[in-house]
Amino acid sequence: MTESSLRITEIFYSLQGESNTVGLPTVFIRLTGCPLRCVYCDTAYAFSGGQRMAVTDIVADVAQYGTRYVTVTGGEPLAQSACHELMTALADAGYTVSLETSGAIDVSAVDARVIKVMDLKTPSSGELAKNLYQNIDFVTPDDQIKFVIGTDEDYDWSKALLTEYNLPERCQVLFSPVMGQQHPTELANKILQDRLPVRFQIQLHKLLWDDARGK
Repeated sequence: MTESSLRITEIFYSLQGESNTVGLPTVFIRLTGCPLRCVYCDTAYAFSGGQRMAVTDIVADVAQYGTRYVTVTGGEPLAQSACHELMTALADAGYTVSLETSGAIDVSAVDARVIKVMDLKTPSSGELAKNLYQNIDFVTPDDQIKFVIGTDEDYDWSKALLTEYNLPERCQVLFSPVMGQQHPTELANKILQDRLPVRFQIQLHKLLWDDARGK
């Protein structure tokens, strides 16, 4: 039987820059390919290319870093079907695994041990129509839904979804500013003014390393 493989853009060790594990040393596995083209995308280099690696080789590569936290990201990692096998293999190896996904692809088959960090696309992303809202039914209290906010319209839309889908009762909710477009202080003030039950976050890795690749 042929071993499953995936096309990998990069595997690197850094501090988690987002989510509820921000600041923790983490291995990132960036899969190649994405069906979306968000206007603020900062990983367009992962749309194509990469190197094909067997799942067992990926897990072996991760082991050298000696950390328990692994994030599978992209691109859109679920665009490669073998991503499910990779995440299960990592969970079987004892890692705390998180998946960064756009929410445009069905998450119902994601291993229950994997923490889903699902990015619902806001209007200014240009990919609002790609949101698969049925995915909300498959989030758990351990998962997180993220809104990347660049405009007042994005904020109002995101706030409305909090109520429409009762998101704070389902999982953790993250509001993140589009760096260079939405001033972080303005977004923080809105959250406080409206007393939203969300976690404000800034992309830590951009503050530390100015968005350098592999950081």
